[in-house]
Amino acid sequence: MLVHIVADYGAGDLAFAEVAQRLKLHLPDAEPVLTPVPAFSTLAAGFCIAQLGLNEAAPGTLIYHNVAPRQDDENARVRNAGERLAVARLPTGIRAIGVNAGHAFSFVRDAADELRWAAVAAEGSQFRSRDLFPQAAAAVAVGRPDALAEPIERLDIPDVPAGRIAYIDGYGNLKTTFRQGEKHFESGTKLHVRIGRAQAKAVASDGSFAVEPGQVAFAPGSSGWKDRDGGRVCWMELFLRNGSAWELFGHPSVGDEIQIEIR
Repeated sequence: MLVHIVADYGAGDLAFAEVAQRLKLHLPDAEPVLTPVPAFSTLAAGFCIAQLGLNEAAPGTLIYHNVAPRQDDENARVRNAGERLAVARLPTGIRAIGVNAGHAFSFVRDAADELRWAAVAAEGSQFRSRDLFPQAAAAVAVGRPDALAEPIERLDIPDVPAGRIAYIDGYGNLKTTFRQGEKHFESGTKLHVRIGRAQAKAVASDGSFAVEPGQVAFAPGSSGWKDRDGGRVCWMELFLRNGSAWELFGHPSVGDEIQIEIR
């Protein structure tokens, strides 16, 4: 069973090993694949959950995410309480299990066949994703009838924020929350892009490599999936050919606002 672990522990952190070990204890057939995202970045986690969960995968594939900034309550925590564990059953047959924090389920909210709370306590350990949640995830994976609690109101899950950096890949490409067609420019249109205090010239493109080396392209990226109606959802990227857009724009963070205008 393929189990994607999406978390903000940090690449190579001991926490990934501990969580994978605990998941294997409760799901001996699990084959963990680790995907790190920036600290507290529920937007990046949500983007990864959708990219992995709304595309084809082997039967039984599970996504286990833990990005839990514990920002649902600003008061002092009792027994390390935090956001509750949620389960999304997706049209692909994949189940995504993780804390319902921030935008973690925003990208799959409308596509999910079912959204429910997991029948597990939300407090009792500082390291809940190791000590409490793997057993609950295993119960969901094997279909135990007592593993799920009440449905989640979709209106309680926030929309995907517009015009933001959603994910930064290893090449420095900036995957955005602009959907293809949402902010349309004719191919070849010269653009001005601002992220924070950094700014650069760019060109609208129908494909990332349809620009010269050294140019920034605003183009449909490689990330996307089918919506509930069978249509294609594709997200735009800022891409510096033969370079890193992330470095060019001064190392922005996931969630930073992107401003694009014609110049």
